[in-house]
Amino acid sequence: MATNKNVVVAQSGGPSPVINNTVRGIVDTCKMFPEKFDKIYAAWHGIEGVLKEELLDLSAQKEEEIALLRTTPAAGAIGTCRYKVKEQQTEDFDRIIEVLKAHNVGYFFYIGGNDSMDTANKVAKLAHQQGLELIAAGGSKTIDNDVGDSAFKLVDHTPGYGSVARYWAMNIQNANEENLGSSPADPVLVIQMMGRKIGFIPAAARLADPKRQMPLQIYMPESKVSLEELTDNVNDELNRSGRCIVAVSEGYDAGDVGAARDSFGHVEFGASMFTAQQIIVNHLNNVGLKARGKARGQVVGTDQRDTAIYASNVDLDESYKVGQNCVVIALEHGSGYMSTMLRRPGLIYSINFDKVPLQEVANSEREFPAAWIAENKIDVTDDYISYARPLIGDDWVSVPVINGRQRFARLESIFADQRCPKYVPQAHR
Repeated sequence: MATNKNVVVAQSGGPSPVINNTVRGIVDTCKMFPEKFDKIYAAWHGIEGVLKEELLDLSAQKEEEIALLRTTPAAGAIGTCRYKVKEQQTEDFDRIIEVLKAHNVGYFFYIGGNDSMDTANKVAKLAHQQGLELIAAGGSKTIDNDVGDSAFKLVDHTPGYGSVARYWAMNIQNANEENLGSSPADPVLVIQMMGRKIGFIPAAARLADPKRQMPLQIYMPESKVSLEELTDNVNDELNRSGRCIVAVSEGYDAGDVGAARDSFGHVEFGASMFTAQQIIVNHLNNVGLKARGKARGQVVGTDQRDTAIYASNVDLDESYKVGQNCVVIALEHGSGYMSTMLRRPGLIYSINFDKVPLQEVANSEREFPAAWIAENKIDVTDDYISYARPLIGDDWVSVPVINGRQRFARLESIFADQRCPKYVPQAHR
């Protein structure tokens, strides 16, 4: 490949508290090789930014703003999208190649989950077929931890999961204090957590109470516990403890929740007119609790993926190195790989940064291991705790504060000149 090619970095899907640090890792590492990389662009709002030829110039940004990406959560800095380029959208694929050629782009880094890796894989294959000198690589990201294989041989975990697990470890502790104090009037607290089909996020509730001293019950989608069984479990706990905290996945089958779906076909969190949490609360109050008082509900919104103060320092460091590893992969191994982390064996937690072919993780969907679900189906095993505990770290992340407000990165709107005709993405017509 010719030297001094331009770079496009983009991200897709739901954000995370640490996703911008992967962008920062890519930018910082590309700047270390000026003989290989020229301009570094961010596609504004993911692959849609490529289609619309909206390329934000990261090379022209102030150094302090790039540095602040470390503790800037969510995706406000360069935007994300839910746009899926499907096989039949041939005009979209032709447009992607047209824009990349027009801007002398030789490197395309796409940060995201399983659907995003599918897009990166398609772009890599198409570029090869059309003779475009393009190296496409993926940076792993998902709060659900569902990218990879069930044996954890391809992907141990993804950046984003450790921070969301930490969020729940802290917030279940807070919820326990609330329930402990208000239990005479509100003995049951039902908390809905993200996780459409995969139970890694609700499982993290156990990190708040690894010694199992709280009256905590965890309902993951893989557990297949009915609403009637849940009711019996809650009342049994009320007889024992006088109170109960129910951590339930948004994917829990509580009947028709009137769910809306995103452009990928996934159920949207919080989009339902009636959430699973509310159905459970109503049901428990209607059938009657084995205690005075009523059940209360709590639905946490997107703050678990856009809150910097709950980020895990371990997750932040790893997300940055995943970005660095993207660039190393591109330079040393070429196109068609995703940057991944693999855990080294032993009692002391450490990982290797490695690569995995995009086709092996594109559209993958790892389930929560059945062996990590407790026999009673409303808890997780100690093996899960051993797996997840290192990911949430120990210390609070330091977020810069100026005049009482968090200081996030604010990139200037410096875009590359458009060289191609205006274009409307196929799915938007």
